[in-house]
Amino acid sequence: MTVLTGPARRGVLLRVLPPGLYAGRASKIVERSVLAYSRMWLVFASGVLEPLFYLVAFQIGFGRLVGDATGPDGAPMSYVAFVAPALLASSAMNGAIFDSTFNVFFKFRYAKTYDAMLATPIGPLDIAIGEISWAVLRGGLYSVAFFVVMAVMGLVTSPWALLLIPVALLIALAFAAVGMTCATFLRSTSQFDYIQLAVVPMFLFSTTFYPLSVYPEVLRIVVQCSPLYHGIQLMRELAVGALHPGMIGHIAYLAALTALGIWGATRRLSGLLLR
Repeated sequence: MTVLTGPARRGVLLRVLPPGLYAGRASKIVERSVLAYSRMWLVFASGVLEPLFYLVAFQIGFGRLVGDATGPDGAPMSYVAFVAPALLASSAMNGAIFDSTFNVFFKFRYAKTYDAMLATPIGPLDIAIGEISWAVLRGGLYSVAFFVVMAVMGLVTSPWALLLIPVALLIALAFAAVGMTCATFLRSTSQFDYIQLAVVPMFLFSTTFYPLSVYPEVLRIVVQCSPLYHGIQLMRELAVGALHPGMIGHIAYLAALTALGIWGATRRLSGLLLR
């Protein structure tokens, strides 16, 4: 059996997908973003500092007033160790959401960047994959920096914790794909309040700071529908090495969300820019 890789796989996609939808040049979108942000390193630093401040506050401040929490394996763990994986997941989410919504909206509605791109051998799927890939790269950089801080603070205690970075990339991928789709529906900057209306409660109530058991039964179901909840649970379980088959469900949820987001972003860009 022959396995297609690299240019061969791209050639198959070029033949299967509708003409004009995909040209195999998504990497050029990423390259453009790298060049555009090469002189704006402070933008990246700001994305790392917010969750870092939370972590330091829990380590030397508020965390000292809270007793041990119950970990995914049922064993007690310090409160800062309980919160740290959740903040890592939130860091990946925030980095991806910022790029896939604010930046995409500006390029789409004001700079007309995508109109110019579509005048070249680039299709809507190239744009969607390229912008989502860049958002994932940005969220991944935040996650690596945060993971290093966790390691320095002695919060990495299991070899399985190394998988926190791939999980962070999956979280960033899911939120970037959905975020880009949502950005295509926005018509003014004031509507970004709707994005914050979804992201902030998700950050606060997806078991970031306290376990699911504190919620009433009805609210637990609502919380468990949150994409960030599934990412946080994966993070916490890997952080202590508490592996179980249910983790596949968390991964499948995020993967399905990713596929839905990429499909939605491509469909929206095709309808709005190629009509």
